[in-house]
Amino acid sequence: MSQVNLVKTIGSEGEVPLYLLIDEILAKVFYAMEKQRKRQQNQNHTNLDVTKAPHKKSILVAYILWLFGGIFGLHHLYLRRDRHAFIWWCTLGGYFGIGWISEVLRIPSLVRDANDDPKFIERFVGKLRKHRKPPFSTSRFIGAVMVGYLWGQLIQLAIPTVPFLGIDWNFLHWLIPLFAALGVWTVGNVGREKGVFWHCLVAAYIAYPLRYFLYDETYWFTATVFASALAFDHWSKEWRREPLKRHGALRRTLYLSMAASLYLSLWGCYFVFNGTITDNDGDEVPVHEAIKNLLMSPWWTDLKQSLYDTWQYAQHNGWYETWKQIIDTMDIDGEQNAYKVLGISATASQTEITSAWRKLSKENHPDKVKDESKRREAQEKFMEIQQAYEVLSKIKLKRRQRNKKFNDDL
Repeated sequence: MSQVNLVKTIGSEGEVPLYLLIDEILAKVFYAMEKQRKRQQNQNHTNLDVTKAPHKKSILVAYILWLFGGIFGLHHLYLRRDRHAFIWWCTLGGYFGIGWISEVLRIPSLVRDANDDPKFIERFVGKLRKHRKPPFSTSRFIGAVMVGYLWGQLIQLAIPTVPFLGIDWNFLHWLIPLFAALGVWTVGNVGREKGVFWHCLVAAYIAYPLRYFLYDETYWFTATVFASALAFDHWSKEWRREPLKRHGALRRTLYLSMAASLYLSLWGCYFVFNGTITDNDGDEVPVHEAIKNLLMSPWWTDLKQSLYDTWQYAQHNGWYETWKQIIDTMDIDGEQNAYKVLGISATASQTEITSAWRKLSKENHPDKVKDESKRREAQEKFMEIQQAYEVLSKIKLKRRQRNKKFNDDL
């Protein structure tokens, strides 16, 4: 094809090659299509943002939750301040309602924070410009010390004070600085402030060995928590410039449930391993021993009849006497079961107890069992007899001492 066929005359401007004209037309069409596509994407994105935009929090709802459930942190859950809510739940409103009451005038500000209110953001930006890092806050610092002290004390209380399952658990005391620092760090990361964990953790472990020089627990424990809080305030603390990532209800529930389960399990460990129950004689019995004795008591082995007898007894004697009867029937000190094991009556003297123990120990000694398959059963029976004798001897001794003291007082 000749060059003449590839041109076109346009007015008086001369001749323009046809292929350039086609390219120009296609380019304009493509540009228009691309512009339309981007406009459609922007429209879809805007619609998506509107759909996913979080609902604005209400000051009225926040106050209602603060009034009726604020001591457990419900208003902070509503405002998506999960750390704050967990702290309030652990401490019953910031140490028995002190923090809860102090928030009565702060609710509107907390709601504006949750809603990213323009005026709130403007004031927050002003703080960023004025202060390179968050200024010292007495209330936040005291809160960090108190929560760190509480969590450190809790792990200490949860550790068994005597060997359990043949293991000495005292090595777990080295977890005290970890939990104290965790409490400090959690308080420090509430709201528009944040900080890394390792500063307060290292400071807590540096101060912790003071316990070997300061034998008063109050001093070394306080020093450990204070060192952790000071380290966080001096080195870790900074502004939270980016908004917190918003998690769904399922993930928030999962995280809070795990934290609450850990917290409650530590209290459970304290109750089981180090808690005591006072029996009718005024003696303290460790809870884990009381549970073991309960499972072997007549009250548990015949629960249905025991419940009926308890109800009948309460109808005639009142609930106070019934409670004393329940404690006695539950056999938390193992006395009734020990009489049963030795095959003697509850009125047996110490001489009769010793005689029955020697007789049964001789008859059930494992060395007399030649069959290896039955030796383990014989060993368990022998140990049960020894424990029954120890329980009764200890109870009899305490009663003699108590009676002697009573007679001396007379």
